[in-house]
Amino acid sequence: MQATLLGILGLVLLGTLHAQDSIPVQADFQQDKLTGRWYSIGLASNSNWFKEKRHLMKMCTTIISTTAEGNLEVTSTYPKGDQCVTRNSLYTKTEQPGRFSYTSPRWGSKHNIHVVETNYEEYALVATQISKSTGSSTMVLLYSRTKELSPERLEMFTQFSREQGLTDDEILILPQTDKCMADAA
Repeated sequence: MQATLLGILGLVLLGTLHAQDSIPVQADFQQDKLTGRWYSIGLASNSNWFKEKRHLMKMCTTIISTTAEGNLEVTSTYPKGDQCVTRNSLYTKTEQPGRFSYTSPRWGSKHNIHVVETNYEEYALVATQISKSTGSSTMVLLYSRTKELSPERLEMFTQFSREQGLTDDEILILPQTDKCMADAA
């Protein structure tokens, strides 16, 4: 009985690790070029919070900077009701350039973050596998240096999100807003 349970747990872990390995990472990732201001243009997720809040979501501003230890400080400012909310996250570098880990202090969820593709000057495609006690989910973000991206980049985001198993109702091009955009330094 115990051996069977351990075997099942091993297969689940192996499947999780394989899923994480199947997400590509930007070749020759150059972390210093990823720093600066980005706008969240697209968001895709199969998480429950996304399904509940999708209709309220708008574009937000994200500032990425490098810490002295070589990790990424990620500060996102987004509209929530009549207020601007700022969330800070510390993405810890891993042995693989372009891959980071983050643990949410609020929810205890573990995030395995992959910078999938970027040209640093126009767009960045980021995929995250999220694990918590209630299950796992996938999130894909499309960042842009400007508030607009070409239809080709939007289609690339949509296609990549579908390849991660997300459905069209789990993929959102975020509505533009000027609210909270000036607050991010």
